Amino acid sequence: MPTDCTAIESQFRRLKGREARTESIATRFTRTEEKMLLQVAASQGENLREWAREVLLREARRAGGDPLFIELIATRMILLNLLKPLAMGLKVTPEDFTRISATVRSEKRKVAEQIQQQYTGSATKED
Repeated sequence: MPTDCTAIESQFRRLKGREARTESIATRFTRTEEKMLLQVAASQGENLREWAREVLLREARRAGGDPLFIELIATRMILLNLLKPLAMGLKVTPEDFTRISATVRSEKRKVAEQIQQQYTGSATKED
């Protein structure tokens, strides 16, 4: 029985210090969707409810934008801003590169949001 005791103690330690979970959100899935979700949760060593909770919270926290997508767009912006003068036979100076980098750094979130809206604006919602 030491393992049962250890498991209870471990669970109690996790519960201490955090707000009680009192709210629940329900949704329906097809059998195929449920199977897929169960497989993904299991592959990450989680039960479906805990895995789904973490995914939902992670997405909610990302409301400011997906950092990976933003950096991908920043890379695209740098490439486009560097390739155009090079393609025209112009020289890119260190000052040009500094200016381009500063512009990308300040504009990347706005540009990423605009591009994301192009994708999500034309997408249809699944029922």
